[in-house]
Amino acid sequence: MAYPVQLGFQDAASPIMEELLYFHDHTLMIVFLISSLVLYIISLMLTTKLMHTSTMDAQEVETVWTILPAIILILIALPSLRILYMMDEITTPSLTLKTMGHQWYWSYEYTDYEDLSFDSYMIPSSDLKPGELRLLEVDNRVVLPTELSIRMLISSEDVLHSWAVPSLGVKTDAIPGRLNQATLMTSRPGIYYGQCSEICGANHSFMPIVLEMVPLKHFEEWLLSMF
Repeated sequence: MAYPVQLGFQDAASPIMEELLYFHDHTLMIVFLISSLVLYIISLMLTTKLMHTSTMDAQEVETVWTILPAIILILIALPSLRILYMMDEITTPSLTLKTMGHQWYWSYEYTDYEDLSFDSYMIPSSDLKPGELRLLEVDNRVVLPTELSIRMLISSEDVLHSWAVPSLGVKTDAIPGRLNQATLMTSRPGIYYGQCSEICGANHSFMPIVLEMVPLKHFEEWLLSMF
């Protein structure tokens, strides 16, 4: 999860988030190079009085500053489209989890199992145990297996919500009357935190999400304990 005074993204815990971080670094380097070039040209214009009239009117210069931005946009668009299709691609899921947004808590249903559903409320600050995180801990964590493709079905029963876990690269709107779909897969066990990312009312900031990703063996043991 994020730590104080953090400037960058959270550490990636899924293949999709790793690709998003690579794309961010790729695009940031292009923006840095463009900004440096523009700053250099502006500094030259401010510090010299020389002007080459034939260069200012040259057809070659106009051709370059038309084609070069187009090439830069292509270099940004192609990786972006690749990641976009990767995020929308739904392979054969090993598990399906349905989550519904409410004012102001989440409810989860493991659709592959009968009668396995629960609500997830934020733990009040007065009830927190030592080491637990304020405004992020919940009474019922979502337990999921690692290294398996999991399909998320996300909707809402009242207003707009948004189910978001930054370290997994997942952020999907929960819209009343509509069932949105997302895929998540973690590469390592851990506890991952998220929050509702839509302004959904007075208690908008009190809808935390906690995913406890465990190996498949421990997930099966958790399933047995729930029945």
